[in-house]
Amino acid sequence: MNTTVGVIGGGQLARMMIPAAVNLGIDIRVLAENEGMSAALAAFAVGDYRDREVVLAFAETVDVVTFDHEHVPQEILRLLVARGVAVHPGPDALLYAQDKLLMRERLTELGLPVPDWARVENSAELGVFLAGHGGRAVVKTARGGYDGKGVRLVSHEHDADDWFTALAEDGNDGALLVEELVEFRRELAQQVARRPSGEVAVWPVVETVQKDGVCAEVIAPAPLSEGRLAELAAEIAVRVADGIGVTGMLAVELFETTDGRLLINELAMRPHNSGHWSIEGSTTSQFEQHLRAVLDLPLGATTNRDPWSVMVNIIGGPMEGSLADRYPVALAEHPSAKVHNYGKAPRPGRKVGHVTVGGSDLDEVVYEARATAAVFQD
Repeated sequence: MNTTVGVIGGGQLARMMIPAAVNLGIDIRVLAENEGMSAALAAFAVGDYRDREVVLAFAETVDVVTFDHEHVPQEILRLLVARGVAVHPGPDALLYAQDKLLMRERLTELGLPVPDWARVENSAELGVFLAGHGGRAVVKTARGGYDGKGVRLVSHEHDADDWFTALAEDGNDGALLVEELVEFRRELAQQVARRPSGEVAVWPVVETVQKDGVCAEVIAPAPLSEGRLAELAAEIAVRVADGIGVTGMLAVELFETTDGRLLINELAMRPHNSGHWSIEGSTTSQFEQHLRAVLDLPLGATTNRDPWSVMVNIIGGPMEGSLADRYPVALAEHPSAKVHNYGKAPRPGRKVGHVTVGGSDLDEVVYEARATAAVFQD
């Protein structure tokens, strides 16, 4: 195709775009933050994504810029667009992934279902919200939180005083997001891909299992999701993608409440942990679809290859040695499992890989995926 896609960020998401790019004959180049990152195979440059000159120099070597994360500053994104660089997703969409308060405001304007929320700038305002919501709530920093970071359960107006102090010292007139404590049955995720021309493709809604604020397992499709629930999840995700103009992959994290509603929790405008199962489990993986979308190519089918696919993250890894040291046991005992190694050094709490298993018996598939992942963890 003689087309070069530039990915800002050298993590595992960029790494998993590489095989899809190779298959499509697309030249992929990565701007990595440091040497030796997960996507080192395609690292064309190493530098700070917050450095204007570094990003501009990288963008000059590619046809399209996309992302492994949503943290590139808005001023740099808008400068790229002003200079004629194709940026997908663009800054007007990424704004809502970068700032949770703006995201809640926009989703509310679009009439989409979200938890009851408020912008709070001090403990008194937090106290008012708590008084109106049963004395408990969830407080989030507007920027920078992920995998459980920047999220706090509160039951007193002074439980977030340290965050309010930090915002006051920052001098940017910041605020926190406070939300009702949602009573939910489970967490779901709905992925959608959208081209600049407007074509969209959706996958089946999946169930995600969180441990210590980090995604641990994904079941695709979500059990007992046929019919109206699956239709509603897809409808919500498409409305979000169209409403904020996302191009590329979008993951909409959802709460299924105990009274049967679906509420939007978070948004991610890139390939997402909830879609890793699609590499083996879907006709078109989220990584190939992301490349198709940002290049405005026709999107691929999203049908499941197996009745069930289960992905289990390898978190932390072995206390001694590497993941590869465990291959002889893992691959011999679980030949149906697909193991993905992110090339990261093991560390407590760190996502260092994942395992996917597909099949027709959900209990058996869950067992195989968990058992395989357990080989790599002490």
